[in-house]
Amino acid sequence: MASGSKTVIYAALVGNALIAVTKFAAATITGSAAMMAEGIHSLVDTGNQGLLLYGMKRAKRPPDAQFPFGHGKEIYFWSFIVAILIFALGAGVSIYEGVHRILHPEPISSPMVNFAVLGLALIFEGGAWFLALKEFRQVKGRRSYMEAVRSGKDPTVFVVLFEDTAALLGLLVAGAGLGLGLWLDMPIFDGISSVVIGLLLAGTAGWLAWETKSLLIGEAAEPEMVESIRGLAHEISVVDAVNEVLTLHMGPDFILLNLSLDFSDGISAGEVEIAVEALDRAIRKAHPLVKRIFIEAENSTDKPQ
Repeated sequence: MASGSKTVIYAALVGNALIAVTKFAAATITGSAAMMAEGIHSLVDTGNQGLLLYGMKRAKRPPDAQFPFGHGKEIYFWSFIVAILIFALGAGVSIYEGVHRILHPEPISSPMVNFAVLGLALIFEGGAWFLALKEFRQVKGRRSYMEAVRSGKDPTVFVVLFEDTAALLGLLVAGAGLGLGLWLDMPIFDGISSVVIGLLLAGTAGWLAWETKSLLIGEAAEPEMVESIRGLAHEISVVDAVNEVLTLHMGPDFILLNLSLDFSDGISAGEVEIAVEALDRAIRKAHPLVKRIFIEAENSTDKPQ
C-alpha cells in the first residue's frame, strides 16, 4: 500500500476530528440544523478514515491456512463499509434533521459563529482535499478522472477524495442555507440545506458503494497487463497457443494469474518445466504485482487434432 495514501488518510482524520468538534459546538450555540448536519458529516468522515486505516492494516497480514492468498481484499470490504456508513449515518441523520427543521423552523442565534466555523472548516477541508487530489493525480497518470476511478484498484485513494469533495460542497451548501435564512428571514432554509447535504452524501455513498462492489467481488487486471502477459507467453518457443489469461485482484498490490497454454506436441516433461519457469520469471519481472502464477497445459481448440 502506498505510503502517500496513508498520509492523506491521517491528514483527513485529524482535520475532520477537529472540524467535527467545532461544528458541534457551533450547532449547540446557534441551534443550526445545517451545522448539526455538517458536524455529523465530519464525525462520520473521521470514523471512516479510522476504518480505512484499520482495513489497510488488516490487508497486510500474511497468508495463512484459512486465507492462502492473503488478506488483501480486506481493504475492499472496509471501503464498502465506509460507503454504507456515509449513507446510513451521514445522509440519513442529515435528511432527518433537515426535514424536522423544515416542519418546525426555528430562528438561529449567533449566526456569525456558524460562518466563522464554516470559514475555518473550508480552510482545513480544502487542505485535506488538495492532498487527496495530489495523490489521486499521481495514481491516475494520463487517464481521465472517471476512467481512473473505474479502473483503480486501490479504493483508499478515491474514497478519501470523494469524501473531501462532498465535505467541501456540504460546507458551501450549509453557508448558502444560513445566508439565505438570514437575508430572507426564513429559518426554513437552514433545514433545506441540511436535506441537500444529506442528498449529497447519499449520492456520494452510492457511487462509492458501486465502485468498491466490483473490487470486492473480484476485478481482473487491466487489459494492457493481460495483453502483455499473453505476449510474453507467445514468446516461449514451445508454446503453440495461449488459451486463456485469467487474472484476479486479491488486493491493490496482489494479482492472481492463471494461464492455460497449449505446448508443442512431442516435447518432454523437462522441457515443459523449463518453459514454465522461464515464463514465470518473465511475467514477474514485467509485472511485479503478479504474486501467484498457475499454468496449466491444455490443447487449443484451434489446433488441428
